Amino acid sequence: MTDTRKGVLALLAACTIWGLSPLFYKALSAVPPAEVLAHRTVWSLVFFATLLAVQKRLPVLWGAVTRWASVRVILFAASMISVNWFLFIWAIQVGRATEASMGYYIFPLVAVLIGRLLLGEKLSTAQWSAVAMAGFAVVSLTIGLQILPWIPLVLATTFGIYGLVKKQLDLGPVVSVTAEVLMLTPLAVAWLLYLHTGSGGAFGDEIGQSLFLIAAGPMTAMPLILFSYGARRLTMSTVGIVQYLNPTLQFLCAVVIFGEPFGPVHLFAFALIWTALAVYSTSALRQDKARRNARIVSEADVVVSTKSSKD
Repeated sequence: MTDTRKGVLALLAACTIWGLSPLFYKALSAVPPAEVLAHRTVWSLVFFATLLAVQKRLPVLWGAVTRWASVRVILFAASMISVNWFLFIWAIQVGRATEASMGYYIFPLVAVLIGRLLLGEKLSTAQWSAVAMAGFAVVSLTIGLQILPWIPLVLATTFGIYGLVKKQLDLGPVVSVTAEVLMLTPLAVAWLLYLHTGSGGAFGDEIGQSLFLIAAGPMTAMPLILFSYGARRLTMSTVGIVQYLNPTLQFLCAVVIFGEPFGPVHLFAFALIWTALAVYSTSALRQDKARRNARIVSEADVVVSTKSSKD
């Protein structure tokens, strides 16, 4: 099996786990979202730290969390991802998974806009059109449903800022996420201790529920590892397109399995977003192809130049 095929399979597996994760968190609806988040944090740390110990990479983690320059970045990234995780879990549990899926649909477009506003990255006409369509979709939901779709906006924005902040860390994905959950674990443990010494936490009441809470760690870790493996073997445009499997599966879980409302206003907004993603993906593919062609031409020029100098 070629590296490319392995990469595609790993990426598909990662996005499938993320896309079906609403089923997992819906099964934990009896547990308050803050408690689920606390367990997700603690068991993620256990899983990641064990993995790094096996790989003998704990010194890398220690170096990251003992440098103030990186600690500040890690803390900010941890705050962004914790808000994102909590809101996603809460949205699934209260029957707003459709809005959560919309957040991950518009995330790539929000990320592009963040890149333009904060990093000065240039956008093509097609990319600006895609961002504008996504914005119009949000406005149409606001007017049609007479509510601000804050859930998808917060999910997309926190994840976009999280990605921006992570660019400042010279760490692999596993080490960086381990550092983030390590920073969050004292708060998570304190909250769990408060629950179990006060009103009573959910862990230990039922074996099935307790196993699900423990499984929140591998549920967080495995898709990240698979995604990292696949992303290293594929072009960014391919990674970007395959990622849409995640919100698509989330959307199907919400509408088909959970039976959440999906009326004409939702249909219009999602149609706009799907169109925007099609425009954006087409533009990204063309840019990727142009970069590859330019690189091939450049390499050919180098070969010709080298040959001429030898002659």
